[in-house]
Amino acid sequence: MNRLFGKPKDKVPPPNLTDCIANVDSRADSIDKKVARLDADLVKYKDQMKKMREGPAKNAIKAKALNILKQRKMYENQRNNLQQQSFNMEQTNFSTQMLKDTQTTVSAMKLGVKEMKREYGKVNIDQIEDLQDDLSDMMEQANEVQEVLGRTYGVPDVDEDELEAELEALTDDFALDTDTSYLEEVSAPKVPTKEPGADSVITTDGQLVDEFGLPKLPAT
Repeated sequence: MNRLFGKPKDKVPPPNLTDCIANVDSRADSIDKKVARLDADLVKYKDQMKKMREGPAKNAIKAKALNILKQRKMYENQRNNLQQQSFNMEQTNFSTQMLKDTQTTVSAMKLGVKEMKREYGKVNIDQIEDLQDDLSDMMEQANEVQEVLGRTYGVPDVDEDELEAELEALTDDFALDTDTSYLEEVSAPKVPTKEPGADSVITTDGQLVDEFGLPKLPAT
């Protein structure tokens, strides 16, 4: 069968932008090297022309320099075209990769939403509300227990008005009890004129006091 119809050709994979960009960049680099060699030749011919007099020899060198300039212009145009092609392919590659990343992000978000729906399906709102009600009831019961434990015993039931009247009466009594005349009847002992340990001390007013500064009674 292969002899009659020939062997089927292998399928060629479609071009890859990354490989195309690398190929174009490599060609542009090769042209840059050629331009660099032409620049070196131009510098050499220019130096030769500075040292030569006008004449056929100088004109020949000048013709060579002009020819190199033409080649240099041609290579520069080719390099610029290749660089523009590379730039366009890079932009296309960037846009394509961005679209792929967007698709990946959207797929991940869809999966995340599906996971959230599945997890929310495991949550029963009614059970949560019942749990909250139970917790509220338990807190109220706990407060009632604290109130019961905090009760006081043996305290008589007294009218609040009577307590306020009694408080005002106590305030009036405290205000009247401000007589301090009894403090003036007792005078402070005088400063002794002898050292402690002496039998008696005579103060400035002639009063005998003992070693502690207290009035000394006369002997009977």
